[in-house]
Amino acid sequence: MASHLTRFDPVGPISRMDPFRSFDSLFNAFDLMRPLRAFDTERIRMDVSETDQAFVVRADMPGVKKEDVKVAIDGNEVTISADVSQEQEHEEGSSVWRERFRGQQYRSFTLPQQVDEEKATATCRDGVLELTLPKKPGSGGKQLTIQ
Repeated sequence: MASHLTRFDPVGPISRMDPFRSFDSLFNAFDLMRPLRAFDTERIRMDVSETDQAFVVRADMPGVKKEDVKVAIDGNEVTISADVSQEQEHEEGSSVWRERFRGQQYRSFTLPQQVDEEKATATCRDGVLELTLPKKPGSGGKQLTIQ
C-alpha cells in the first residue's frame, strides 16, 4: 500500500513569496528564449569518420548558405564557422509575432593526425557540409616502446 504523505512546512509558503510573480507572468505569453533554443549558437552538430587516407566530417548546417560557411585548417586543428540569420513568423488566432535571429555558429576540433590542406575538399548540399580531409603522409606520430 503506497503512502502519500507530505511533510508540513509552516515557513514554506512565506519563503516562496515572490513580489514580482505577477509581473513575470506578463511575459509568459512571449517565450523570449525560443529563438535561442531554435539555434544552437555555439555548436554545430557533426559526425567524423576516419579511413586509412582521410578524415570525413559531415556537419549539419540547416538554413545556412554555402557562401556564409568558412572552414579553416591549421595542422590538425579544424574550425568551421557560419553566419546565421533566420526570421520566423507565427500566427495564432488574432495574434502575430515575429522572431529574428542573427549570430554565428562555430565548432573547432583537433584531429589525431595532421591534415594535408592542399588536398582537402568541402561541399555543402541540402544543409549538410561535408569535408574530406586527407591525412598528411608521415605525420601519424610515433609510438614509443617502454623499456
